[in-house]
Amino acid sequence: MKAVIVCASVSHGNTRRVADAMARVLGAKVVSPEEADGEELAGADLVGFGSGVFYGRPHRSMTDFVKGLPDGRGRTFVFATSGLPELPPAPFTRPLTRLLEARGYRVQASFTCRAHDTWAPFKLVGGINKRRPDAEDLAAARAFAARLREDF
Repeated sequence: MKAVIVCASVSHGNTRRVADAMARVLGAKVVSPEEADGEELAGADLVGFGSGVFYGRPHRSMTDFVKGLPDGRGRTFVFATSGLPELPPAPFTRPLTRLLEARGYRVQASFTCRAHDTWAPFKLVGGINKRRPDAEDLAAARAFAARLREDF
């Protein structure tokens, strides 16, 4: 199985750490939206899309990238990291999932975890979730990737 993970990790490297953990299990290459090669993505059996969450949405570089993808039928997964807890009626991965599905991609699964966040009010105290993603979060990311690999 050939896998690629496109990851927008711009603040503290949180999302990249999660992407790297998944990549080790999947044997995947991790690239930023700016580095992603359309031909490489088209040739992959599985493509992951991950971003930190900013004001409840993925980073603009990721949404712009996904909006620019050609229509496809490939298998994908999405993941996100956020300082704040996810609310069940509004999953952090929903915006990426909807964008990908609108382009014809099948989103197989999603993953989220908490991460270090220094957004405005939290910056005053050095941020929240200072040690996250932690070993438990990264183990959960690896387990998620293992399930994806097994389902393939």
